[in-house]
This record gives sequence, structure tokens and C-alpha cells, in this order.
Amino acid sequence: MYILGISAFYHDSAACLLKDGQIIAAAQEERFTRKKHDAGFPSNAIEYCLREGGVGASKIDSVVFYEKPFVKFERLLETYFAFVPRGFKSFVSAMPLWIKEKLFQKSRLIKELSLTLGVSINWSERLLFSEHHLSHAASAFYPSPFDDAAVLTIDGVGEWTTTSWAVGSGKELKIIKEMHFPHSLGLLYSAFTYYTGFKVNSGEYKVMGLAPYGTPIYAELIKEKLIHIAVDGSFQIDMTYFDYATGLTMTNKKFHTLFGGPPRSPETEVTQREMDLAASVQKVTEDVVLLIAKNIAQETGQKNLCLAGGVALNCVANGRLVQEKIFDHVWIQPAAGDAGGALGAALSAWYLHFAQQRSSVSSRDGMLGSYLGPSFTDEEIETQLITNGATFHKYQVDEFLDIVTDALADEKAVGWMQGRMEFGPRSLGARSILADPRSPMMQKKLNLKVKYRESFRPFAPSVLREYVKEWFEYEGDSPYMLLVADLTESKRRIITKEEGDL
Repeated sequence: MYILGISAFYHDSAACLLKDGQIIAAAQEERFTRKKHDAGFPSNAIEYCLREGGVGASKIDSVVFYEKPFVKFERLLETYFAFVPRGFKSFVSAMPLWIKEKLFQKSRLIKELSLTLGVSINWSERLLFSEHHLSHAASAFYPSPFDDAAVLTIDGVGEWTTTSWAVGSGKELKIIKEMHFPHSLGLLYSAFTYYTGFKVNSGEYKVMGLAPYGTPIYAELIKEKLIHIAVDGSFQIDMTYFDYATGLTMTNKKFHTLFGGPPRSPETEVTQREMDLAASVQKVTEDVVLLIAKNIAQETGQKNLCLAGGVALNCVANGRLVQEKIFDHVWIQPAAGDAGGALGAALSAWYLHFAQQRSSVSSRDGMLGSYLGPSFTDEEIETQLITNGATFHKYQVDEFLDIVTDALADEKAVGWMQGRMEFGPRSLGARSILADPRSPMMQKKLNLKVKYRESFRPFAPSVLREYVKEWFEYEGDSPYMLLVADLTESKRRIITKEEGDL
């Protein structure tokens, strides 16, 4: 049985193909269109998945969308009615688009499938809908190396749910508890992303990267005024400080007054104030995640935890969670955001809708290193280089490796492409930039001259598995760039002035 999973129309559109429950291919649309966080229908990703699987459109048994659009539309309507008259102007201006894109999304999906895969197939008969948080939970549990686990999903918002936890056992997966919109840890983080001058739904990782340069001096103020946290980690957001439920901005004047001024304009310099705000919301996020995790462990008795949802991409919070040893083992879906919803939608259909059995998976990682995207032969690469008039030289493997290592030792940046492309936002050695971390100026050099981005943005160190304990205060696996750990005392040094001035 072939199942095609799709996420689309919000951000990070993607597609995934399963064959009898096994992941054959998965890719994000942005990797083909070169449009960051592409929200359009993933026609290119779908075509790739079918090509990789060697299967025609007629062989697709089911297409599964990662959420229920009508329930999402219901949430939009109910939210505006609950907050009336606030946001009336945005409601009036947005309604025509919502009706077109949310209320009649099934028709839109059928149309897009017909355009991409052919009109001769009755896609309406093959189309299924999962729930947003169930898709996330399925993406985390079913590929994990656990037969039994608790599953924690935290994001901005799905249909209604913003935080959920579930229990998975064998092929079964059941959501036990939920927190609902507008009370959202993900949207709280996004509000500070907006306030510190970065773009919502894409700049959150910038806030996380900025946080180490600040001091969490506002953390207690956030807890006192913005988010009321219970001992079990459940929380409520004071919506009098926010406009994200009904408006076109995340925060309002009351929020701005609380923190001493308007949001930073994106074109202006990042100051210590933004660094301290980033450190503060990061600290609050970590504290909430830990409280929720402790409650889940107590209530379920599970020893394993799986994580998904956009907040699961916060590798600093994940690192703290692992360090606390609340669970024996933690596994994080590498495509934890909405792109992974395509994978989870397909997996939930296979195991829950079609009730297929799950074989014992202990010690197996079903994501295959997350190398699920396209690969290219030497001949295909050479053809493209010639077509585009590139100057190149073809080396034998031994000679090639010597050239690369010499370049790294000479403090040069190396573009590295190998095998199948990663699925998810992290570069994991298939499509990566390599550089020597010993150089005090390398981080700034890569950010400003190669990636053309803010100089404070971090890079991930890569070490062989047998040397992890020698370098880091951590002993487990970390294949997906989703955990942050401290360096061991022996590997630390005082940073230079240049590094401190990033």
C-alpha cells in the first residue's frame, strides 16, 4: 500500500511517501522552489517522492492531509467572536481569503492533486484528513526506536491545540491531554520573536541563538504578567498583552509599555535589550517544558519520551530536558515543525486508520538519518555544471579528501554535498557548510561572508560518536542537531574580544 502525506498552506509545505508503512521519501517544497518556508502546495516534493519510489500516481492508495481545515476555520471564527470588537477590521479584510483557503480547502486539495498527478483519478475518494497534533505525535512516535513512549507536542497552534501529550504503545497512539488556543507556548515565543525585530514563523531560531548573549532579567516579569504557570506545567496566557488572536501583529501597546518601548525595527541594530529579552523568553520556555515533562513522566510512568512540534526544534530546551534525566531516553523528530506533519499524517493513516501492525522497533531509527530527499549521480552533477558554465575539476576520492582537509586547515569554508538530502531544517552532513571551529573568527566569517546573516548566529560542532564524552557533558547520541550540551571543562577556553563582539 502506498500512502502520500502532505502538509501545505501555512508554512513549510512538504510531502512524504510510505510503502507498506516504510518511509520511502520525504522532502520540503522550499528545497525545490528555493523559497524559504514555502507554504504553497508541494507539487515538486510530491513529484520527487513518487519518482524516488518508482510509483505512478494511479498506485497511490491514499493521500493524507496533515490537519483538518474545517476545524481550523471554526477556531478562526470562534476566536473573533470571543474577542469582538477587537480585531474587527482584520476580520473583515481576512474573511474572503479564509473562506477560499480554509472553508473549501478539500476542493483546493483535489484541484492541486489533479494538476500535479492527473485528472483521471478520483482524488476525493482517496483523500483523508488527520489532526494537526496527531500528525505531529505520529511523526515522533512511529519512527522512534521505542515500542512504548510518551509523546509531547508543543507548537504555535494546530486546529485548536497548542500543547498535547500522548502515549504510544505498539501501533496504538492516543492523545491524553491538550491545551488550547490562545494559550500557546509557541506563540509566546513568536511574540518575542516579533518584538525583538525578527520574522514570525522563521525568526524563532534567531531568538534562541541570541539568548546566550543576554541575561534573563525579564524572566520573572514574563511569569508574573504574561504567562501563569501551574505546577504541572499547564499555563494560561494573559491575552490583554497580545494581539495574535485577532490582530495583524503579535503584541500590543500594553506589552510594549511593560518592556519599555515599541518592537525593534528589523533594519536597526540588535542591542543588549533584545539579547536580554531573548534570554528571558528562552528561560521561561525551558522552565515550562521541564514542568510539563515531569508531569508526563509522573502520570504515565513511561521511561521514553518523543518530541515534535515547532518548539521541539528548540535544541537548547531539549538539551536541558535531557540533562535533567526526567526520562531514560528522549527521541526528537528531526522534521519537528509542520513539514514533519506530512510524514505524521501518512504514518497515522497506516497505523490508526488502516490498523496495520507495528513490528518491534527497539534500537531502530525509522528516519534513516533523515536522509530522505533527492540524490544525484556524478553524471547528473557534471551535466548541470557544464550547462551552467561552471569551472570544475573531477578528483579521485583519496585526492579529493586531502584537498578538503587542507582547505579546512587553511580556514576556508567548504560546501559539502553527499547522498540524499536531509528532511527537516537541519543540515546533517548531506548538504552542509564545513569549516574549522578552532578559528576564533570562523563563526563571524561564515555568517557575514558566506551565509549573509547576523553575526551572532550559531553553528553546530560535529564529532565522531566515540569522542562525544571527551568533548561534551553528554554521553548519548545526537544525530539530528536537536540537542545542545556544554563543553567539558578541559575543552573550554576564554573567548576572545572578537568572539565576544559578535
